[in-house]
Amino acid sequence: MQTDIRIDSRFPQMATTIFTVMSRLAAECGAVNLSQGFPDFQAEPSLFDAMHRHMLAGRNQYAPMAGMPELRQAIVDKVERLYGPRFDVESEVTVTAGATQAIFTAIAAFVRPGDEVIVFEPVYDSYVPAIETVGGTAVYARLTFPDYVPDWAQVAQLISPKTRMIIVNSPHNPTGSLLSAVDREKLAKLITGTQIVVLSDEVYEHILFDGEIHASLCAHPQLAARTLVVSSFGKTFHITGWKIGYVVGPAELMAEFRKVHQFNVFTVHGPSQLALADYMQEADRHLRLAAFYQEKRDFFGALMAPTPFELLPCRGTYFQLASYQRISDLPDREFAEWMTRTIGVAVIPVSAFYAHRHDDRVVRFCFAKQDKTLMEAAARVCKAL
Repeated sequence: MQTDIRIDSRFPQMATTIFTVMSRLAAECGAVNLSQGFPDFQAEPSLFDAMHRHMLAGRNQYAPMAGMPELRQAIVDKVERLYGPRFDVESEVTVTAGATQAIFTAIAAFVRPGDEVIVFEPVYDSYVPAIETVGGTAVYARLTFPDYVPDWAQVAQLISPKTRMIIVNSPHNPTGSLLSAVDREKLAKLITGTQIVVLSDEVYEHILFDGEIHASLCAHPQLAARTLVVSSFGKTFHITGWKIGYVVGPAELMAEFRKVHQFNVFTVHGPSQLALADYMQEADRHLRLAAFYQEKRDFFGALMAPTPFELLPCRGTYFQLASYQRISDLPDREFAEWMTRTIGVAVIPVSAFYAHRHDDRVVRFCFAKQDKTLMEAAARVCKAL
């Protein structure tokens, strides 16, 4: 069907997300898909049983706008156990349709046309489109290659009277780097005396390795007072398709967040929320996650050791960056396509996370896969290289 409407696109430069592009190419080529960040294994059956039980019990109508009370209470309890502060269950926690919706809603609630938002490159691909949708301008700080740590002196230079928000992400996608307690202190010092809101994307909060402790902004009193913290049940419990996340933050900030949330989503699937509330009663389920994924990281690393790839440090998330400088001089987008078509393993070019496609010849593998999937991918790489 054709339309006679003349399209004057608000986003003429915005292309299809690299995750969609590479997953489609993987399907076309029969490649092992280590590009998009989702597990290829199931959650525990008890989670599905709990949702079925609540559906049969008739809990199928609209949930409250802020989320089911049972789940909000479970979130408040978990955050207090792990990080210290006790958020108010009524006014300081909201259940969302995934973390991406939470991030968009937070940006829409606080960023006005002409405002600036500082983001850190390589930057997750949903942040900047959300900023631009509401008329804001993204200002880019750079995480320093190859360890991908913030340069706070650079951030200080980027802060201006127009700066309304700073977005941080730890554990960081795509790099696997972490913010430290020292980083929190430097951030807090930079924004003291300003009206800057912090948006902290902590969806991989339970996936840290080698004894690392998550430096949640919730645990820093000065930052907690001006931060909305976003997390995701999809990442934690292997249910990315359920699209359920949450936000915690001060009541005054949450009130503004909910003004937008009530009209762009209003409510989130009720039986899923109730199932998660039941499932979270065993706290060690999320506490076991770090060891589970560290085993996968190490297993994948051992499989890739014979290859010419240089694996970069991975301190958290379920992503492994790898330099291919000993393999090819191709730009990373072309190299990723070559890997998918020729070797049969799909990866993500890290330049896709930079506004101007900065290229260190690094690609991202996702190791949130069954052992047999990782073994097949590594076997293809070893055979070809």
